[in-house]
Amino acid sequence: MELSVYNIKGEDTGRKVSLDDNIFGIEPNEHVMYLDVKQYLANKRQGTHKSKERSEISGSTRKLGRQKGGGGARRGDINSPVLVGGARVFGPVPRDYSFKLNKKTKKLARKSALSAKIKDNEVIVLENVSFDAPKTKDFVSMMSGLKIADKKTLLILSEPNKNVYLSARNLQNAKVITSSDVNTYAILDSTCLLITEGALANIENNLKD
Repeated sequence: MELSVYNIKGEDTGRKVSLDDNIFGIEPNEHVMYLDVKQYLANKRQGTHKSKERSEISGSTRKLGRQKGGGGARRGDINSPVLVGGARVFGPVPRDYSFKLNKKTKKLARKSALSAKIKDNEVIVLENVSFDAPKTKDFVSMMSGLKIADKKTLLILSEPNKNVYLSARNLQNAKVITSSDVNTYAILDSTCLLITEGALANIENNLKD
């Protein structure tokens, strides 16, 4: 499969790049993509939620009423969960939500996500993207030239570029990452992938079997 290469003005350079069918031409595996996205979101959770248990409530341990004959639910001290201001039964406690996913599974998920974007014609290959200074209007102009100003865009660079990153930082529908940070969630969360030629080579090198 081949894709045309565009410059930052949105003009076709007349060159084409060949895509590896083992990475961009496979049948997307939806379940594997689901697992990878699930792990990504789970790993971002802090898990610091906490509610007080019965032993952590400040209050007397004196039994408030007789065990039977009162006409209501039996209860012990003022910290009882059945009373207002009492403890919470089986409340949340700090925990780690992260879980393990095999490397081959994650690699297949990224290949599936990239192949899905190719099938939907949502991938554009660019020459090297660089700005002389961080200017949001330059990034907007690039997106307008490529006719994707109204789309949620993910720009993948081969290496960090501060000017490009700062130019896109204030745009709600644009995100900039490097090829080493590519993940299934970021790919699927966008409606248009902008990949530089250098980043494309890095991605194919990282995902090759």
